[in-house]
Order: sequence, then structure tokens, then C-alpha cells
Amino acid sequence: MNPAPPGTPAPQAAVTVDRTAAPADAAIRTEGLRRTFPSGVALEGLDLWVRRGEVLALLGPNGAGKTTTVRLLNGILAPDAGSASVLGHDPAVDGDAVRRVTGVLTENAGLDDRLTVRENLVFTARVRGMAKREAERRTAELTERFGLADRLDQRTAGFSTGQRKRLALARALIHDPEVLFLDEPTSGLDPSATRDVVALIGSLAADHGRTIVLCTHFLGEAGRLADRMAVLDHGRLHAFGRPEELAAQLWQGVTVDVDLGAPCPPATLADLAVHDSGPTPTGCWVRLATREEIPRLVRALVERGHTVYGVGERQRDLEEIYFAIEARITGAAA
Repeated sequence: MNPAPPGTPAPQAAVTVDRTAAPADAAIRTEGLRRTFPSGVALEGLDLWVRRGEVLALLGPNGAGKTTTVRLLNGILAPDAGSASVLGHDPAVDGDAVRRVTGVLTENAGLDDRLTVRENLVFTARVRGMAKREAERRTAELTERFGLADRLDQRTAGFSTGQRKRLALARALIHDPEVLFLDEPTSGLDPSATRDVVALIGSLAADHGRTIVLCTHFLGEAGRLADRMAVLDHGRLHAFGRPEELAAQLWQGVTVDVDLGAPCPPATLADLAVHDSGPTPTGCWVRLATREEIPRLVRALVERGHTVYGVGERQRDLEEIYFAIEARITGAAA
């Protein structure tokens, strides 16, 4: 994860967690989920939910609790307290039922390099209880979709990172799960392969109605895919909601970027007498109380001899929102 970009105003308000009650048709929900290990608390009081067909970006630094959350939701671990539900199944009580409707892609593909592409997929399908003919049909369908049809009978030893990632994603989809947990799905991929995988993930939710929990350090791809975001840090949920809703909590007023063709002189910024402002490589950014103040700002700049080439209201991207949240977490802990 990269630091916030230059020219970014500091957040002015505390962010809160969305406490809206989970909808009746939520695909995933947790209430007070807690898990400890001998090394300490991995997850503390997790309350969140994911709608059917929604993409949730589960974000946070290493050790935040993301992997523990995924394992709890798939019945791999049992919670110390609290509860969870995945498509109406309790992972702690009936993990097998949960795993029949979920697919998991781990950062490490975990392929058996002694097997061919076909064998990796058919074996996984058969373990999940699929009939041989159906397993072979799905294997043919998915290898065609993922560009692996010409490698069906090749062993996976020696495959590139992109090829292994595509095969691992095909394996996660072999039983046509309704819910997908994707852990760093594009790590190690070149830009072209990353673009293809991101487009595929987007289509799985938009066109096929799958519910997706995306764990990633690549905030740009999370911003392109996610409907909502949840930020974990040291096992606690610090922010949960739609990015635009969280941004509205973090930054008061409206921030606009003004194109002047060159950085705005400090003296001009001081004369503007606005709440907050700063130079950019091509002008300045200015925080205003409302959009209605934009004409006054333009007029003031023109009166001071500047040519205004353009004014645009800044839309906060997920990366900027994430780092603002992390900054508040770090400040609160100091």
C-alpha cells in the first residue's frame, strides 16, 4: 500500500462504523465475532454484513485479522465468542454446508504440481462431491474461460504466476459457489494479467450475482471492485460502509481542484481566506463549506490575475479514504 498522494487535505472528522442492521437477505453476517490465539487477540467483536451480489473489500495491514475472519467464515476456525452466518449456515456448527456454497482463493495458489490442469480441477470437483461427468464439463468450461484450454494435460510445475493464479481461481469456482473469498487475487501478476483478473472478478459479481469478500493490499483494484469497505486493525473493525459515506464523515465540506496552469503562489492562497487550501503542480486545492462557494473562489482568483482553466470537485478514492482512516487509528493509539 502506498502513502496518501501529495496535496491531500487532512481528514477533519472521526469516521464511524456503519451500525445499520443487516438486511434480511444478507449473504454474510457476523455479530460480536471474537477469536484469540496464544499470541493474543486476533479478532475482537466483529460486526459486519455483506449483501448478496455485493463486493466487500476487507482491508487492513498484515496481522489486522483479515485471514482469521475468512477462516472463521469458512468453518476452518471456531470463534471464542459471537456468531456468524453464511447463506443461512453457521460455520461453527456446519462448516461442510458452508464450504459447499463458498469458494476460497488464497494468496498461495496451493496447486499440486504433480498433476495436470485437468487433474487439479477434476480432483477438486470430485472431492466436493460432483459426479465425474459434471466435473469434466465444468473443467472444460472454466479452462476455456480462463485461457487454459490448450494446457489441460500439462502439469502445473513451471507455470507462470499468472497461469497459476488463473488456475487457482478456476479451482475456487469449480463447484459454482455463491460466495467467493479472494485473498490477494492479483499479487504477482503482470499489468495485463491483473487487468484480466480484475475484470473477471467484477463480472462474477455484476453479471453472475456472486457475493465476494476481497482481501487485498492493492487499493486501486479494491476501489474499482468494491461496493463497500471494511477496515480492520489489530483485530478491531474501525470503519465499515460505502466509500463515499466514509469520505463524507472524514472530510467536511467540499474540496475542489483548481487548474491554473502552474502552482498557486502562497500569497494568493493566504489572500483567499478559505478554511483550508494547498498548492498542486498545476494550481491548488481548496476546501469550501459548500459547492455554492465555487463561483466566489473563481472570481477571487481571476481578480488576482490568475487564469482559471478548470475547477473540479474532488472525488475521494478508496486509497485516500483508507489512509485517512489509518491515520486516525494511528493518532488515536498514540
